Parts: sequence; structure tokens; C-alpha cells
Amino acid sequence: MRRPALLVLAALLAGWVPSTDSAAAGAAAPCTHRLLVLSALPAELDPLLAKATLTRMVVVRGRTFYLGRLEGNDVAMALSGIGLVNAGSTARIAFHRFRCGARRAISGVVFSGVAGGPWIGDVMVPQRWTEDGKSWVRVDPKMFSVAATASRRVKLARTNPAGDPACTGQDPDLARTVSVTRAPRILLGGQGLSSDPFGGRAFPCFPGGGDVFGCWPCGAPHPPPDVRRFVSGAAPFVDPRFFSGYFQSQTPKGHYVSQDMETAAVAKVAAGNGAPFIGFRGASDGKGDPLMLPGFPFQFFFYKQLAADNAAATALAFLKAWALSR
Repeated sequence: MRRPALLVLAALLAGWVPSTDSAAAGAAAPCTHRLLVLSALPAELDPLLAKATLTRMVVVRGRTFYLGRLEGNDVAMALSGIGLVNAGSTARIAFHRFRCGARRAISGVVFSGVAGGPWIGDVMVPQRWTEDGKSWVRVDPKMFSVAATASRRVKLARTNPAGDPACTGQDPDLARTVSVTRAPRILLGGQGLSSDPFGGRAFPCFPGGGDVFGCWPCGAPHPPPDVRRFVSGAAPFVDPRFFSGYFQSQTPKGHYVSQDMETAAVAKVAAGNGAPFIGFRGASDGKGDPLMLPGFPFQFFFYKQLAADNAAATALAFLKAWALSR
């Protein structure tokens, strides 16, 4: 069970005073090269944090980064937030903050999360990503090769966990619901699309928003909520017409094995900084639903934990192999 482990971690770290951007800048700490590991939602990052050994928490411009070790790699782990704007901003903040003098200290970027895909529970590992169907960012060839080899040893789950939607502290995998109609598979290659239904605005997280809209992982320590930032960020989204437009957002023409709202933005920032990148996305909505729910967002809210767990399992296998490949 992973939730008790996270609660113990939270207790151990509760006495920490997180570093701020200004405080950390003056610290004379040894420089460590790290993989940046990102997820958009608490439900996506929690299964990765459960496997990590964390040593420090750093808060930079409202983003919380958890530093430590994960499957043999030095890492900085964080929630990117929902949407292209949040994801790109979080990645840029990480590259700006974690440096070895004039050189970047981010040695590579890994994204793990959920998405729309062919069959629920599948894990998609596209070879290139786009925001508009016109310009593309390719994943790192070596990372993709390592992922292809590591994926052969991954056993994906088929039965959907109930999860912990309210972040109450229960193990999200403790209770099981239904099994999807087909055994999930890892799909290597193809194209991934990350779209922006928010019109270029940063979608706000919600203090106490649970495992989807919450601002922090469910089982890790975090700083006090910035209520003023939340209120100002939420104002543009009060209009109910925004959400009706969100669920009717248009998809650029083309065949996409994976569709989400963050990966391409992070890939662009990684490419702009000369860092290798790869993304793992578990399908939370698609075919194979025994309940025959009416697609997104209904399937997403029901199957997100299965998708997040399968994406995390594949990402963890990759991270272990990546540490051995260097």
C-alpha cells in the first residue's frame, strides 16, 4: 500500500522549512544534476512520490519541487498544473532554478500522466508531440530506446482502483471497482497532441481540490495555500460558458495516439534548453469501458487512477533502466 508510506514521509518532512527562490539562490550547496519528473495532477504524481526517497522541498514562484532519489536517479519532482500554460511555466521555472553555475542542472525531463487514448488502461509513449498539428517536438531517441526495452518487463493493471478523490489519506489502490474489457498494453511510437482549451490562460489549482484540481500531492508536505493567487487566477474561469467550451474543444486534424493538455509544452521547454525528454501517458478515456460511460470527462473521473498507475509503472521501469544506462 503506497498511501501509508506517503503519510510517514509527510510526518518526517513536516518540520522542514521549504526553500524559497531567494533563499535557495544564496545557498552554497553542491550542484546536483537531476531529472525533472512532472505530472499534472496529484493522482498522477502520488504513485511516483511513493517510490521516491525525498530529502528536500523547494518552493519557487509558487511551484513546489520535491528533491531526492527515484529508481537510482537524482530527481526534482513537481506538479506542472493543468494546461499548456501551467506546464510550460513550471518547466521554465525548473530550468531557471536548478543550475550549475551557467549550465543547466536538469539532465532530462520525464512526464507521467493520463490522457485520452485508444483503450482505457493503455500506456502511450509517442515519439513526437505537437500543440497545433503543424510544429513538432521529438522525444529523445536514447530515452525512447531505453523505454522500449524497459517496457517489456512492465505488468499493467486491468482493474480500476477507487482512488482517493478527496485526498483523505486512504490508499488509492486499496479498493477496486471494475476491470476494463481488454488487457492494457504499452503503445510505443506515434504522435501525441497537447491542446489548450483555456484560451492561453493558466488554469488555477484549488486548495483542497482533491486528486485532480488540488495544488499539491495528496500524501506529501506542502507550503500554506496562497489564497490571493488562487482567487486572482480563478476569476477568468467563473463564467460557466468557459467550461461548456472546454468540453467542446476542437482537435487539430491528424491521428494522435495520445491527447492531453501538458506534454507538448514541457517538451518544447526541454528542447529549448537542450535537454532530453520523454512522456508516458495512461489512457483514462477511450474504448474498453464495461460501464459504457459517455466518454470524457465521465470516463476520466472514473478511470483516472488506473491510467495514472499504469503510466507511473511504465515511467518507473524506464527510470530504473535509464539509471543503469548511463
